[in-house]
This record gives sequence, C-alpha cells and structure tokens, in this order.
Amino acid sequence: MSLVAELRRRNVFRVAAAYLVVGWLLTEVLTTILPTLGAPDWAARAVILIFAFGFIPAVVFSWFYELTSEGIKREREVERDEIITTKTGKKLDYITVTSVVILIVFVGLFSARQTGDDSAPVEVAVSDASVAVLPFVNMSNDKDNEYFSDGLTETLLHMLTQVPDLKVAARTSSFAFKGKNISVQQIAAALEVAHVLEGSVQRVGDRVRVTAQLIRASDGFHIWSSSYDRTLDDIFGVQDEIAEKVGYALSHSLLGAGGRGKLAGVNTTDPDAYDLYLQARKERVTYSYGGLQASENLLKGALIIDPGFLDAKTELAANYVAQSETGLLDSREVNMAVKALSDQVLAERPDDVVARAFNLYAKAMLQATEGDLKGISDLAGQLEAIVAKAPGELQPRLLLLRAYHGTQQFERSVPILRDALRRDPFNPQIHYELGTLFARLEDWDSAKASLEKSLEIEPAQPNAYLHLGKVNLQLGDGAGAVQNFLRALETDPKDHELPGMLAAFLYQLELFEAGDDFRDRVMAIAPTSEMAYGIELLRAINSGDEEASIRSARRAIEDDIDDRQFAFSRAVQYLLRVAATRGTVAAEIAWMERQAPGILDFRAESVPLKYRRAQYMAFDAWFVSLPREELLQRLDMMLQGASSYGFDLEQDPAMRFEVLALRGEVEQAIEVALAKVFTRSVAMHLDWQQTLVLPQFREIVADPRVQAAMQRWEDEEAALRGQVQAYLADLHATT
Repeated sequence: MSLVAELRRRNVFRVAAAYLVVGWLLTEVLTTILPTLGAPDWAARAVILIFAFGFIPAVVFSWFYELTSEGIKREREVERDEIITTKTGKKLDYITVTSVVILIVFVGLFSARQTGDDSAPVEVAVSDASVAVLPFVNMSNDKDNEYFSDGLTETLLHMLTQVPDLKVAARTSSFAFKGKNISVQQIAAALEVAHVLEGSVQRVGDRVRVTAQLIRASDGFHIWSSSYDRTLDDIFGVQDEIAEKVGYALSHSLLGAGGRGKLAGVNTTDPDAYDLYLQARKERVTYSYGGLQASENLLKGALIIDPGFLDAKTELAANYVAQSETGLLDSREVNMAVKALSDQVLAERPDDVVARAFNLYAKAMLQATEGDLKGISDLAGQLEAIVAKAPGELQPRLLLLRAYHGTQQFERSVPILRDALRRDPFNPQIHYELGTLFARLEDWDSAKASLEKSLEIEPAQPNAYLHLGKVNLQLGDGAGAVQNFLRALETDPKDHELPGMLAAFLYQLELFEAGDDFRDRVMAIAPTSEMAYGIELLRAINSGDEEASIRSARRAIEDDIDDRQFAFSRAVQYLLRVAATRGTVAAEIAWMERQAPGILDFRAESVPLKYRRAQYMAFDAWFVSLPREELLQRLDMMLQGASSYGFDLEQDPAMRFEVLALRGEVEQAIEVALAKVFTRSVAMHLDWQQTLVLPQFREIVADPRVQAAMQRWEDEEAALRGQVQAYLADLHATT
C-alpha cells in the first residue's frame, strides 16, 4: 500500500482538515469575545499560537491512534478489515462540514453587525507614538494637596504635547478616569493611545517625592520608570526632568532618536505663585459663581508674587470671559481687562495662539459695545485661522463658537465641537457646549443627551442644570424644569441670576408666592443687579399692576442699568407698549430722550448696543405713531443693517411673524404663526398674551385658526402651571 493510501486509510487527511476548520472556528469565536470580557491583547494572540503549534501533534496522533466504538486505540490494535475506520472518517466529515457551516454563519453575522450598524464603534488605528497622562495620585496625608498632584500632571501633559509627532490625549479626558478602578488597557482603548504615563506625588513640608512610570498598554510592560526626591523649590526642575525623560523614552523608541527640542513648562520659578495658579485652575472647573470668584482671587495672588507669570495672565483672561458670560462682571470692563492681559502676554510671547484669540475677541466685543458690529462679523474668520493653526487648543474654539453664535451661524459650530470632542471625548465643557448648541438648533433630544453626559462627567455644573431645565420646558416638562433649576441653585448658591430666572418663570405662571421666595434670594445677594430690576418688573406686569410696572420700568431707565438678561431693553419695550395702547407714544419717547439722549435715534450710525436693542423694541409704538411709509422704512433699515453684519433677524420664526405683522401681511403672518410659532412649547413664550393684544396683531388673532391655536396654548399653559404647583407642593411636603 502506498503512503498516500495509508494516510487516507488512517484518516490523517480528515483529521488535518477537521483540525484546521475547528481551530479556525474556535479562533474566530475566542478572539472576538475575549476583548469584550476585558481580556488583555496577548490572550487573543495566545489562542492563535496554541492552535498553530497543536497542528503537527494532532496529525501525528491520528497516524498512531484510531477512534473506535470502544474508545481510542493504538492503530496496530485495530483489525485491518474492521469497518471502524470508515465510520470514523464519516464522523470526521460531519464535524468538518458542520464546523464550516457554523464558521460561515458566525463570520457572516459578525461582518453584518460591523458593516450594518452605523452606531457601532469603528476600530481606529492607534499610533504607537501616543500617550495619555493619567492624574498623578496624591499620596500626601493632606487631601488638600491634591490640586498640587493634579497641577503636576497638567504641566507634564502640556510639556509632552510639545514633542513632535507625539499624540497626547487631552487633559480633561485623561482626568475623567481619576479615582476610577479601570485597567490601563481599558483607559488606553478609550483614549485611543498606545501608552499610559502614571505616577504619584507625596508632599511633606517643603519636600516632595514623585514617582512616574511609562506603560505600554498592549502588554502592561513598563518602558520606563523612575522616582525623584526634591525640595519644593525645585519642583519645576522635577517637572522638566520627568517630561524630558518620558519624551526621550517615547521619541527614542517610537519616533526615532534625535530631534528633541527643549520642552517649555510653566513660566514661573516661584513655588508660591505656582501653588496659587494650580489652586485657581482647580476652582474654575465647574464655572460656578463661587468657583470663578475664588479662581480670580487666587490668580491675582499669583500675579502679585510673580508679575511676569504669563500663564496666570492667560488663565485670568479666560476667567474674566467666563464671569462676563455668567453675569458676575460687566462685559465692557471684562473686555478691556482681557485686551490688556492678552496684550501683555503677546508682548512677551507673540506666537501665543490662546492670547491672540482672547485679544481678537476682546477687541470685537468692545466694538460691539459701542454699536459697531463689524468686529464680530470679522472675528469668525480670524479665529478660524487660529483653530486651524492650533487644533489642539480648546479656548480658541470656544471663542469661535461665540463669534458664530453672534452672527447666528449655529450650524457651523457643530463640526467645530465634534472635532473638539474627538480630540477630548471626556471633556464636560465640550458636551455642555454641544448641549446648548443643539438647544439653539431646537434638537431637544440631542441637547438633553449632551447635557446629561456633561453632568455625568462633572456633576457640579450649575449652568448645565440650568440649560437642562430649559430643555425640559421646551419638551413641556414643567416639573422637570423646576427640578433642574433647583439643582442648579444647590450647586451654586452664590449665583443671584439662577434664583432670578426661577422667580421670573414662576411669575409668568402667576405663582407669585413661590416666585417671591426666590426673588428674596436675589435681593439678599445682589439687590442692584440687572436681574433684580428685571424680576421686579416681571412681577408687577404679571400681577396686573400697571402703575407699579411703569414705575419699575422707568426706574431701570433712570438708573441706566446694563442690558444683562435684556433688563434695560425689556423696560423700554414695556413702557412703549403701554404708551401704544394708551395713545401716549410721543410723550413717552420724549421722557426717554430726556433720560437717555439718543436712545431712539434710529438713524445714528453708532450708538451703545443696549440702545440699538431698545430701538428694535420700539416698533410696537412706532406702528401706531409713525406714518406707514416711515415705519416700513425703519423696518427695512433694521433688517438690512443687521444683515450687513451677518445677522438674519427673520431666521427666528417669532421674529419673522412679528415682522410680517408690522408689514400688514396678515395671511403670511398667520401661516408662519400656525406652522412655526404655535407648534412650539408655550413654556418658552409665556408672555404671548401680552404680545398678541398689540394693535399690529389685531387682525391676525381674529382669525379662527389662530384663535384655536391660542386656546391650545392657553390649555397647555394651565397644564404647565398645574405640573409646577404639584411638584412644589410635593417638595414642600417632603422637606
């Protein structure tokens, strides 16, 4: 008998085929499910090697042994004419064919899942030249020293970003894993890096001990590790040394030796100034009133110690912009300070892209304050160039968003934020910005999801709760809105605007007793704030006390308050609306001109921004007091003037509806109202009854279709009031 025939008789070929098919099947299954079970990368490789090395022994075994009905026997113990070999061969054929079928089904299903499910995560090639710097663990007895270990981590991260061709995971995403029991492999996979730098800091008195180790995520191997014992006044040298060594270890082994430049760390050599800087960075994370004020004071302390501390100046500029946006500081004073700080930084570091972005932003905002909006329309292009030059810097991106929003280019903000999120996926601020952006675009579900994700990462964000409450209102959930407003208040009790917003909402629902509780908080914290003026006016208006409302509105104009939360322009609007219904427009305008000369000079080329807003509010009065030709001419001037700066006022359906009503285009106004305005939640239009009684809407509201829509809104408002009343009653019953 030939060798081939003998191999066939002993089923060696069948065993080899069955082994290969079954091995392939098991390899596919195991290498697919092992990663989902958290197994390390080497486990999948081990499976492949085991099956590969087992092939030869399996074939040799089939030559010497035979499977019979009595079990496995040596081949020479089986009679040559016994039919068991044929039966064994058929069993092996069945095993092979069945395995092939299962393999085809498995591969087909898995491939379909990967290609058919657009929401499934896409495998991203991870560069070997990549690293995440995890927060160094604070090993000191004093937990207050944690800001120090966090600051050391931030500085190392900043320095490593300067290594050419090295991808460094963003600081916020790295810090998202702080204190969590997650393996290095999982962290590296989430951040799409191949290496992780971790360590610890122990500070005792004026001495500090730092340990650091660079780990390869694929196998957990330590590429480099070291420890340092230094006096605190040498902490900057320790930072430089660690960053230099880590950068060298990565660049030498992964990027090729040579070409390493000097890495620049924080630009102060005073440990006390550095201490205050780190504490300030920690305080401003949540952007609360208390946190921002504490951060400002700490940064000023750092600059008193070291006036040349440029990083502290840039951080202070960012702090001022945040305070302006939250109502803590006057916007004009803020922009003057930001310009001065950024000028100082640029004088020393002309290539500092963050300082350059702040400088451009401050100049544009100062122009806008004086009524020249051209700076805002030009700002976007300038900031786009900076973002393209330094895509890893978040602050210029956020300022670019403000420029887009200032000219109503909300859609252009989406890719800017999505790219930022790709670079820094666990940054709560980016998720927050996305949430507020989706709200502007009226994508309420996406807004809610983004804001909730932001709060999941950083729960102590009052502004995220506030905007989540506003989304609740858009979805008709009054109880959910109040609940989130209250969470915002609990998170930031120093913020006087939060209770003011809640009081205003309750007043508009005519829940005066509940609203007064929150008004009292405003008056106790900030009795002369724009919010205090605004809620006093709203309370008087919604309680039906017209004389008290007039006194409140006139006091706001006499005191020349700022237009924060539209407090000034709303006072102007109310007085002119009352005058329009009383037939006293000329007398009211004359009084306003005496209090604020030029306030309604519509043809003035440059007026303060709050005056320009007040002019937009004057059309209710001009509708009944001006000749129609003059009214339409001013209306066209307003729209064309806004358009020349990149604003499309009629993009908002409510504004479009009002413009059509002023023009007397009744049928078109009705179509817009029914299709775009009354389809929204009444919760965001709680002043609708005060608006629709104005003369320009008289013919529109007489239409039966509009009457039906108004009745729906009235019923919806009553239901909303009931929801809020019930929630507050339950809340009081349980406290």
